[in-house]
Amino acid sequence: MRLKELRKSKGMQQQEAAKELNIPGSTYAGYERGEREPRIDVLIKLADYFDVSVDYLIGHEKND
Repeated sequence: MRLKELRKSKGMQQQEAAKELNIPGSTYAGYERGEREPRIDVLIKLADYFDVSVDYLIGHEKND
């Protein structure tokens, strides 16, 4: 997942992003470390917040 890259591009700390998204800091950190997988509703929330598609967020690339 590209969360860390997206968060850093906004110049944010993990706790700031978690607070903005109304997600516990430890949960958000787990998403970044790949220790936890967000539910689909949370994936959509994250993608909307970072203004990217869910596919981009999870690292899915289309092969044309």
